[in-house]
This record gives sequence, structure tokens and C-alpha cells, in this order.
Amino acid sequence: MDPGLAAGLCVLSMLVLLLMGVPVAFSLGFSTVVFGTLAFGPSALQKMAMGTFSQFYSYSWTPLPLYVLLACIMTETPIGEQLFRVARNWVAGVPGALISASIIGEALVAGPVGVSGAAIVSLGKVAEPELTRYGYDRNLALGGLTVGGVLGPLIPPSTPMVIYGVMANVSVGHLFIAGMVPGILLAVMLTVVPILVCWRNPKLGPPATRVPWRERISSLKYIWHVILVMVAIIGTIFFGIATPTEAAGIGCVVVIIIAVTVFRLRWKALRRALVESAVINTMMLLIIVAASFFSYLLASAGVGDSLLDLVESLNLSPLMVVVAICVLYLILGCLLDSITITILTIPLFAPLLTSLGVDLVWFGVLYVITLEIGLITPPMGVNLFFMRNTFNIKTADLLKGSLPFLVALFIFLLLVLFIPQLSLWLPKLMAG
Repeated sequence: MDPGLAAGLCVLSMLVLLLMGVPVAFSLGFSTVVFGTLAFGPSALQKMAMGTFSQFYSYSWTPLPLYVLLACIMTETPIGEQLFRVARNWVAGVPGALISASIIGEALVAGPVGVSGAAIVSLGKVAEPELTRYGYDRNLALGGLTVGGVLGPLIPPSTPMVIYGVMANVSVGHLFIAGMVPGILLAVMLTVVPILVCWRNPKLGPPATRVPWRERISSLKYIWHVILVMVAIIGTIFFGIATPTEAAGIGCVVVIIIAVTVFRLRWKALRRALVESAVINTMMLLIIVAASFFSYLLASAGVGDSLLDLVESLNLSPLMVVVAICVLYLILGCLLDSITITILTIPLFAPLLTSLGVDLVWFGVLYVITLEIGLITPPMGVNLFFMRNTFNIKTADLLKGSLPFLVALFIFLLLVLFIPQLSLWLPKLMAG
């Protein structure tokens, strides 16, 4: 079978299996094995076996399971609850401030956790009862929590950035540092949105009871855990003390020590975190292996060369190509998870962007933002389904509440797109 035809049928087969409810890893794995064998014969199975071996024993992937383990341990501690209380104390008395506190808490949790779902879980279950108690509009409150989850993969360490860095052959450390300034800027923008909305209509978010300054200052003692973890990871990377892999190991050790000594985490909870981490890592590695073979199938079909020829024939500028890819990611993000999209597309787009002179560190930040927007847009937005099932809210109501935050999110995307230095100036200051 012609490799081009095999690649097309592989994509069609994968989409059909996904619509039938088959997990991504098995949908992609089955499709690639079948159509890869039809295209290349029995040698495809040997290629699949060698690819699996090289992927599992690649040092480049080492940070991934460590950061997932770190996130799983964090979710077993009450750090999220404490961070929400601290943020609530400092913004109390302002209309809509409890939603802002939730987003600030998500930003602080996002640093050590690094994935949107975990950040939403850590804060949502704590913030939702408080928001209900003060009579906040439920749609607006949960919409803010949903969009605030975007901060998870943007503020380092970030699981999607690790996968992107490996697939695009870009320094993971530079990607982590590049996401810091945009992440802080987005946190500020999303924090301002509910205050402006509720200032115009206080019924949507009445101000919470003011807290004395003494209590505000004393509550800051609860944020040292997150600061210590971020210094252990981001600080060691920024100053050239450790590689991202070494920093991941340091972060895991620091989190375990804090969880055991401060939060009295015992073997039962630690075992639960280890099991959850093993399950998540196994599924991600299966997706990585299957998607890597699929990328090989596309490369053999000459898809990458065809893309470059198309761009040259249309005489498109690098910025126009980047915008087109971002639009494609927004569409794909509605249908597939971020890991699958990354592994399927980055091996094709990275060489194209490099040939056009596009900075892949800057594009990595754009890629994270666009994929996370896709996770909160219908019809298959993963975080929408997650919030709907967790908090028993209709998707239409959740989208209605998310709308003001999505406007801010798209404005932020345009800022990063047209002002690359927001992402690039801090990595230039890194040691080494």
C-alpha cells in the first residue's frame, strides 16, 4: 500500500475508534500497527519494536514521569486549600474577589503541579463551597475556575512542555523559563476579569467578609511550601545548577519531605499517588510510542516535504504560517488531548518552522496556550467535561460563564503572538 494512502487511512481509523470510545493510546496504536504493516510489510513491526525500545530507554523522557509523580503527590496534600485561603484573605472585600482568589490559587498550584486538570481539582473542590456560601453566580465562578486551569501547563514545570521540548529538540529548561512571564501576565489578566464583571453587576459576586491585616500577613506562612518547590525546580534550572531532569528529581524529593513532615502524609496516600502516577505515565508512554511510529509513517509519505513546498508556493510569511498552525491547534484541541496532538504534529511542524527561522521556544509557549484553549472549547473540550462531571453543571452554562475569561485569553494569545519578547527575554538571562 502507498505510504500516503496508509497515513490517510490511519488517521481515519484513529478518529473512528476515538468516536467509538476507544482510549487514545489503543486507537492510535492499533491504527499505526495495521496500516504501517500494510505500507511497509513485516519490517514495520520491527521498526515498531525498535522504536518502543528507544523511546522507553531515552534519557530525554526522564523528566516526564518525575513531574507526573510530583503532581500526584501534591494532590494528596492540602496545599491547594491553604493557597486558596491565603489568596482569599488578601482580596476579601472586593466584588468578584473570591473568583480571583481561586485563579491566584490555581496559578500558585500550577507551578509545582504543571497540568490543568490537577490545578482545577486542587482548587475547585475547595473554592466551590466558599463561592456558593457567598452567593456567587455559579456559572461565572466555575467558568473562571475552568479557564484558570490554563495556567497549569504554562507556569513551569509543565508536562506538555517536556513532551514538546523532546519532540521539537528544544531545551526543556528554556521552555520552562519562557513560560514564567506569560504565565504571570495571564494570571493577572484572569484575576482582573471577575472583579470588572462583578463591579458592573455586584449580584454576580458579592464581596467576601474583610480580613484583618494581622490575619492576612500571618496566612503567608502557608505559601512557603510552594515557594520552596519552585525554587528547587525553577531556581536550579535558571541558575544552571541542575538540568530539568535533575531538577525534577530534586523537586520530587522536596515534595515528599514536605508531604511527610508537614502534612503527615502516610503510606496509604503515598501509595495512592505512586499508583496514579504509574497509570498516567504508562498511558502517556503508550501514546508516545504509537504516535512516534505514526510520525514515521507521515515522514515516509513525504508529508513534511509537501508542507514546505506548499508554504513556498503560497509565499507565506513565517508569521502567517505560525497563525495558521495556531488555528489548526485550536481546532485539534477540541477533538484530541494535548499529548496526542503534540506527538502527532510537532515532528512535522518543527522542521518547517525551523526552516522559516521561527524561534521554537517562543512557538512552544504559543503551542501550550492554543492547546489549552482547545481543552475548554466544545465539542470535545476535555476540561469542560471534567468540570461538568465534577460539579454537575451543564456545558452550556459553563461556556456562558467562561466567555469573559475566554475573551481575556484570546487577547493574551495575541499579545504573546505579536510580542515574542514576553517569552524570550527571560531565557536569555539564564546561566549557562
